[in-house]
Amino acid sequence: MKLSVKSDYAARAVLSLARRHHRDAPTRLEEIATENGLPASYLVQILIELKSHQIVRSIRGKEGGYQLSRPPVEITLADILRCVHGPLFDSPALGDPKCPAELRQGWRQLQFAVETEAARINFQQLLDAGGDRDRMFYI
Repeated sequence: MKLSVKSDYAARAVLSLARRHHRDAPTRLEEIATENGLPASYLVQILIELKSHQIVRSIRGKEGGYQLSRPPVEITLADILRCVHGPLFDSPALGDPKCPAELRQGWRQLQFAVETEAARINFQQLLDAGGDRDRMFYI
């Protein structure tokens, strides 16, 4: 199983927006792209997909940009992967009656494990694990 660059970029963009979720102001596309080393022209396409799945929302105008549509705790890696790729795990064998039943069962177990784990990881957990990069500490 190999994930695409697109799924990585989408997760990076959502993590960037999750870091700023406590702010009222939207984040500009260019800021997200620069922060993550992503091409802005490709990122805008990804953000449009994330918007169509109600993961992010866009605000128009001079002070516009992007924000999460819901709190980071309510957005999982599964949400991002489904948005970008559709089903998280799929195998032609799952629907192939010629595939041995015990092998199909193995594929189903793997599918369940991938779905379950991806749904357990939310962006608030990722923020908590990484520390708050926006916070400044003065000594």
